[in-house]
Amino acid sequence: MRAVICNTSPLQYLHQIDLLHLLPTLFGPVQVPSAVVAELSEGRRRGVPLPELAELSWITTQRVDAGKLSSPTTNLGSGEKEVLALGLEASDSLLVLDDRDARRHAIAMGLEITGTVGILLLAKERGILDSVQPALARLQALRFRLSAETRGIVLDLAGENA
Repeated sequence: MRAVICNTSPLQYLHQIDLLHLLPTLFGPVQVPSAVVAELSEGRRRGVPLPELAELSWITTQRVDAGKLSSPTTNLGSGEKEVLALGLEASDSLLVLDDRDARRHAIAMGLEITGTVGILLLAKERGILDSVQPALARLQALRFRLSAETRGIVLDLAGENA
């Protein structure tokens, strides 16, 4: 089975727009590295509405060998670094990342990626969501970074840009 490895941001945003269930619906089990667990815990401590991973049976936590962390990724956060390291360990993995620099590193490493918006598009394609436009509006209200150009492309891909 394909390893799906998720970073903090997609978990945060999908939770905050009440669409976190899309991950197990689309992929089944999802892995997160220890650093993502720590980032979510710290965010909750600061009052940010974030999922409690211990309550989600479809999420498993994976430890990353510190020696496997790639030195060219020093500009990334610990969650992104560990997601990339796990992606290199698992053959045929899919990384769920929103951070632009992390996505660039993943592509350079030959890893397959998607992100929060990609999850929404896949859910629409598979008939799980009727429309991505309401979810995009909720994401933008949360200050999710999405340029007007990218938003238009996403709506075109979803067949919703009239």
